Formats: sequence, C-alpha cells, structure tokens
Amino acid sequence: MERSRILIIDDEAVIRDGLKRVLESETFIVETCSSGFQAIEILQQREFDLIITDLKMPGMSGIEVLKSVRTLQPDIPVILITGYASIDTAVEAIKNGASDYISKPFAPDILLEKVQKALSQRAVSLGDLGFKEEVSLHHGFHQFIGESKEMQKVYHRIKLVATTNSTVLITGESGTGKELAARAIHDNSPRREHPFVAVDCSSLAETLLESELFGHVKGSFTGAVQTKTGLFKVADGGTLFLDEVSNISISTQAKLLRVLQERKITPIGGTQLVPIDIHLVAATNKNLKIMVSEGTFREDLFFRLNIIPIELPPLRDRKQDIPILIRHFLKKYTAEIGKEIRGVAPDVLSFLEHHSFPGNVRELENMIERAVVLAEGDIIRNEDLELWDSSETSPGGMIEHIPQNAEELKEMKRHIREHAMDSLESLFVRNALERNDWNVTRAAEETGILRPNFQSMMKKLGISIKGEH
Repeated sequence: MERSRILIIDDEAVIRDGLKRVLESETFIVETCSSGFQAIEILQQREFDLIITDLKMPGMSGIEVLKSVRTLQPDIPVILITGYASIDTAVEAIKNGASDYISKPFAPDILLEKVQKALSQRAVSLGDLGFKEEVSLHHGFHQFIGESKEMQKVYHRIKLVATTNSTVLITGESGTGKELAARAIHDNSPRREHPFVAVDCSSLAETLLESELFGHVKGSFTGAVQTKTGLFKVADGGTLFLDEVSNISISTQAKLLRVLQERKITPIGGTQLVPIDIHLVAATNKNLKIMVSEGTFREDLFFRLNIIPIELPPLRDRKQDIPILIRHFLKKYTAEIGKEIRGVAPDVLSFLEHHSFPGNVRELENMIERAVVLAEGDIIRNEDLELWDSSETSPGGMIEHIPQNAEELKEMKRHIREHAMDSLESLFVRNALERNDWNVTRAAEETGILRPNFQSMMKKLGISIKGEH
C-alpha cells in the first residue's frame, strides 16, 4: 500500500525533528523545511498528502502558507500548529481552509489522531475508496466499521465474552448495531457452527411471543393445530438473541427468568421439561435500571441478563469513524447500484461530521444509499442527501435580492423564519422515522407526539412512507 507523504514547516529545528520522529514511527514519509518560502518551492516540485505548518514564522506566516497551498495543491489538508492559541487565530485558520488546529505543547497521540483524521477526510473527498495503510478501512471487527477508541473497547469485550457461556446484555440507541454485536459474539464462539436465532421481542404480542420462544403442543390454544418447536430449542447448541428485551411483559419475564435459572423450557400446554443448551444474548435501547425502579422490569431478571454488559456508543460519540463509514457505504452501494461515484463534496463531509445522527450508523447508511441513488454526477453533493437543502437552511440561499427598505426586510425575515421552521420539522420527522425503521406509531410514541398529530406533520411536509421507504 502507498504510504502518505507529509511536509512539516517550522522555523524551530527541535519542533521539526520531534514531529518527524513521531510521524516516521507510524510509517509516514516525512519531509521538513524551515520556512514558508522554502515550502512553496518544494510544493512546486513534489506532491504531498498533508502539510503541518507552524502559524508564527518569520517572513511568511502559516496563514500565508495556507493560502498559497490552496492555490498550488488545493486538495491537500493543512494542520496549523501554534503556541499562540486563541479563538481568533483558530477561526481565521479554519476560514482560510485549514483542516485542523493544534496548540503547543501537544501529546504525540493527539498529533497522530489529528493527522489520521485529516488524511481520512481527504480520502473521502477524493473518493479514494482504497485509502491508505495508515488509516486502513479494515480497522474494524466483523461487520463493524470503525477504529475509534470507543469501538476498540467494544471489539475487545466481544472477543472476551465470545469464548464463554455468560449471558450478555447489549445496550445502545437504535441504529448502533446491537444485532451486529450479537452476531459477532456468535461468530467468534465455539458455537459458531450451530444456529444463531434472532427474536424481535417488540414485534409480537405476549401470547405469540411465548409460543415463539417456548413452543406449544397441538391443541393447547385456539389455532394451535400442530405442535411447534420453540426458538429456545431451535437455537439449541447455538446463540439466541433477544432483541428489545425491554418489551417483554412482566408475566413472560418471570418465565424467561425460570428458563435462565433451570436451563429448561416447558412448551405451552406441555408438561415435560425440555433441556436447552444456548448462549443467551439480549439487547435493548432502553434503560433497564430505570424500568426496574418503575416496576416495569423484574430486578432479578435484569441481574440475570446483565452478567456481561456491552454498551454500544452512539455515532455522535465516535465521529472520527464517520469518514471511514462513509467510504464503506459508498463502496457498498456504488457496487450494488452500479454507479461510479468518486467521493463526497467537502461541504457534504463537513455537514455529516457535524450532524448529530439521532439514528446513528443506520441513519448514515440510509443517507448514503439515498445519495448514491439520486446523485447525477460522480461526487455526492448536498442536494443528493435530501436531508437538508441549502436553500432552506441557509438564509443566503433564499435571498434573491437585497431588501431595499424596512418593509422588504421584514417580509424577507418572515420568509426565512418559515422556511427554517419547515426545514427543522422535516429533519425532526425524518430522523424520528429513520430511528424507528419508518414505523409511524413507534416514531410518534418515541417523540411524545400523538399519532394523528405526527401524521399531520408528515402530510404538511410531504413525507410519505410509501414514497420514502
């Protein structure tokens, strides 16, 4: 794999040598120079993947270097380093196109984190789906994509628990990948050759759920025309994944607790205890401790399930993984849909890195898939996301002419406010629907809005389940 080339510009030899030593230890190719003028000469002869420059230098400042780089090699990210940290210089640097800003003194790991982030952003903007060895796309685990510290902790915990039979409770917001974690546990366990059975506890009524889990004998209730094997038995020897376990009723919770204690099940209408051998993994997006205090979840069952907890971080807490995830989903959907798309526009990348992602990784994947389908060029642009429209969210996008008097100013301000409100409501409704797999009832319940009112908002904003999902 090609190694990234980095140019360091600093008038202090100690700083140059220290930076070079740290970066070369991570296999980067590093070149140094002592002034902005010397750097410009080098940039006219050779190409680099990243530039790190001091802000305060005699003759030519870091800001002047930055402006020259934007002309000579506009795609190169620039990190500014200074011992004169202030909000003003940071704002000026970013305004002039700097990709990041770091103050002296700084730790080597902070430097490397910012370098990798800058290289990652450049790779996404250029559509470099292969990327470079230093910021490898393969820094993940099974179907998880991400190299952040938060995800490394998750991978480590999965590896530890996979070799045991201890019950696991996976917690995290919708869209964080709870079923992926459960499958990773199964696939790394000695049970991998046996079944992995997933049950969505929120999709079945209480009586049906019990029948699905424990099975029933013929004639045990109306409609039981034949004996049915429960999923606990179907998963025998393998892993049973109970998703959204918080939705199980109190009476079914009691039966589940007994199964976990005895490792035996009794089918509905049956009298014989049937032994089972499973690894149980449960998941929920709710706080079970709060449910226990409210009396809606059994405390003894909670302790039985929570032997090995795994908490999946929301995407907003691991934003350094966003460029890597974007490239992964671009590669996936360009292949599926048969389009050639090189990457995303810089303003799109910036928006995605600052988006809160209430729907987490699932929301990002949906956005990229939609953008790939709608894109007419070889670069994803903001209009392709169909999440926010610059003409709605940016006042400048709606100003057809500068108001000439107080009345025109008042009317234009009203117009901008109305569009901004519609845009906000559209984001709110779409994100709520995406978090709940476009289930209107669940989205309305989660947001605390009556279902008819939620549907009215959808109608007003032109959001249709049929058209969008």
